[in-house]
Amino acid sequence: MREIVLINITGVDRPGLTAAITGVLAQGGVNILDIGQAVIHDTLSFGILVEIPDSEQAKAVLKDILFKGYELDQQVRFTPVSEEDYQQWVGNQGKKRHIVTLLTRKVTAGQLQAVSSITAKYGLNIDHIDRLSGRMPLDTPEDKGKGCIEFSVRGEAADPQALRAEFLSVAQELNVDIAFQEDSLFRRNRRLAVFDMDSTLIEAEVIDELAKAAGVGEQVSAITERAMAGELDFRASFKERLALLKGLDVSVLDSIGASLRLTEGAETLFAELKRLGYKTAILSGGFTYFAKQLQARLGIDYVFANELEVVDGKCTGVAIEPIVDAQRKADLLKELAHKEGLRLEQTIAVGDGANDLPMLAIAGLGVAFRAKPLVKQSAKQAISTLGLDGVLYLLGFRDRDGEL
Repeated sequence: MREIVLINITGVDRPGLTAAITGVLAQGGVNILDIGQAVIHDTLSFGILVEIPDSEQAKAVLKDILFKGYELDQQVRFTPVSEEDYQQWVGNQGKKRHIVTLLTRKVTAGQLQAVSSITAKYGLNIDHIDRLSGRMPLDTPEDKGKGCIEFSVRGEAADPQALRAEFLSVAQELNVDIAFQEDSLFRRNRRLAVFDMDSTLIEAEVIDELAKAAGVGEQVSAITERAMAGELDFRASFKERLALLKGLDVSVLDSIGASLRLTEGAETLFAELKRLGYKTAILSGGFTYFAKQLQARLGIDYVFANELEVVDGKCTGVAIEPIVDAQRKADLLKELAHKEGLRLEQTIAVGDGANDLPMLAIAGLGVAFRAKPLVKQSAKQAISTLGLDGVLYLLGFRDRDGEL
């Protein structure tokens, strides 16, 4: 009678251990049903589910494994598995899988407890946990830390909307980000990433900086704030703000452009996306003049933004049509995906304002980055704690995968 046994081996990791254990199993004519191995701080955890043709043979094989484990200074544990339990496990493989990603400056036990409790509450079982972020020195400053833990979970959430709402609530409470997405083929097969510019790729709203130079900073900033929060129509508010810039000398554009700072993680993100073969684009309600500067700096493929009308070296307070508003951004994302021969599921969109929501909604991965509450609640995913390179974690990218 055949035996199904789960073999667990733990101890100090050493070269050749896996070969030694599987060598013993090979001599016993054993079939491998499942296998998994992880090393944490040089400590090995190795699990292997085996099928042994008959009971007598099983005794001999397991005895040899026990001796080999002792020889290698490993702890060995055997757990019999019934055929009924095995068949039930096989039947579960068709269940949906999701990825829960925790992003934070410093990983704590409380954060992991919160995430694991919520997944269990909604009927999801954690199959695998992995650290995507690199190892951080103990004395890393609080604002320079970077932590990401990825949970692979199985099952169908009892109430997906309530699950997302609870993740969002806990994320705000613990000052972390928690992403929840289906573990589909498209997750690792995305090839186009589009970005808002102001307050996304750069740490400023350019129109506000222009307004300061024109002496109307407070007026324009107040309108910008309400527009980004979704309280005002973007197109109408954009025209209103632009009109206040009438007469501004275009010479100030160079000095403002030189002072703009890239958002944390932008250079890392674009370098990795380029290395991975992605096409990238800026889809901005800001201005082409500044977007072109970013294009040259970051190696961006496409730029779509607004053109300032200039006459005799002065801004007229009018933008040249078509204005890149919320709907235009969504339309451009569709056009670029079609041009690159991609499905929308293969696209990423990142932005911070209400005018980004339509493109975030149709992208395969829509990320609200350091966004206003309305945008954060409406988007599929949100990142507020880390820099732009946190987007890579949502793709399953590990720090050790990078070349930077």
